Amino acid sequence: MARILIVGGTGFIGRHIAGRLMAAGHSVQAAGRHDVDIARDEPVRLRAKVAGFDVVVNCAGLVRDEGANTMDAVHAEGAMRLFSACIAASVGRFIHISALGAAAQGETDYQRSKGTAEAFFIDADPHGARLDWRVLRPSVVVGRGGASTRWLLAAAAFPVLPRIGRDDWLFQPVHVDDLAELVVRLAEGAASPRMIDVVGPEPMTAYELTRILRNWLRLRPTGALRIPDRLFRIAVEIGGRFTSGPLNPDVMKMLAGGNVSDPTALAAALGRPPRSIRAALAEEPASDADRLAARLFFLKPVLRWSLALLWIVTGLLSFGLYPVAKSYELLAAIGLTGPVAALALYGGAALDLALGLLLLRGFRPVLIGWLQLASMAAFTLLAIGLPAEYWLHPFAPILKNLPIAAAILVMMALEAD
Repeated sequence: MARILIVGGTGFIGRHIAGRLMAAGHSVQAAGRHDVDIARDEPVRLRAKVAGFDVVVNCAGLVRDEGANTMDAVHAEGAMRLFSACIAASVGRFIHISALGAAAQGETDYQRSKGTAEAFFIDADPHGARLDWRVLRPSVVVGRGGASTRWLLAAAAFPVLPRIGRDDWLFQPVHVDDLAELVVRLAEGAASPRMIDVVGPEPMTAYELTRILRNWLRLRPTGALRIPDRLFRIAVEIGGRFTSGPLNPDVMKMLAGGNVSDPTALAAALGRPPRSIRAALAEEPASDADRLAARLFFLKPVLRWSLALLWIVTGLLSFGLYPVAKSYELLAAIGLTGPVAALALYGGAALDLALGLLLLRGFRPVLIGWLQLASMAAFTLLAIGLPAEYWLHPFAPILKNLPIAAAILVMMALEAD
């Protein structure tokens, strides 16, 4: 039994590796950023954190810069500092998850930052004399919980499958279980080259992968719609600015440049050929939850934004876009007049506007949802004194609070961590 530290062990790949290592009987510590921060921990502190482990696996990574956590800080400088700390602490083996196409002179920040770390390992200890290191360079990794997989599954659940990019934009997706199994074998001392390209057996386009995923979801076959390159580039730019998923210019450049390799080295290290994505997915059939998650993926932000817009518009209307005199008449019907009515009108408008803006920005959506439900409950209680027409009117202005409350609860469930 080996003592193994997984840096970035709470992420998608790290979780799967941790599970396979524990199933193999090893003592595993899956460390998140708060436990081991390779971008910020001082060298002495980092050395102390890796000391005593037989194997350190580095899964820390970003799809894009996140404030001070830039790709250079994590992929390059952080990985180099972790490597040096493992040498200083006499760690037995170091396994680093890089990326296919990584190169110090790569076309994207992602490739360059990953490639810089790889070049450092080679320069610092080319033959593994001080630290027995391995670099794994996966293509797109497919599996439950993966950011890329969630996006692709959501696309696979569309009524019509989108076709993006050119037909020569090929990559070789590998299932996360094959990557995790490889890490287990290397952690247990299996012989292998220093650098291993971790790829599936067959190149394919994104459209072909979405077809495979649609079949896995057990959804009916459907047609395809070619997305014009110009429209796709606009979507990528928007995705890069406003979403945290893999839809960003760097990822698209890497796919356009080709993301394929020979799986021979992986097959030798695994002791078997890597499984095709079809075969790997067939071993873990999709559930109703998988289909629901795919169908709701793009509706989740739409629900939050629509609720935010409702609260924002309600606040603006109460501030004067709706005749103030009529608002005062409504308040008078429930017994509020004078300064109390003004406080209720403008205080409620300010609250609605604030809650809407905070929800639009994605600030603690669950908390905002509870505050919205509380404000709706308070208004509904006050509305008991309104004339019956407000309850019995065909447009049901009060009864609409019920489906809105249900929508808020759904939004809170989808947004919860």
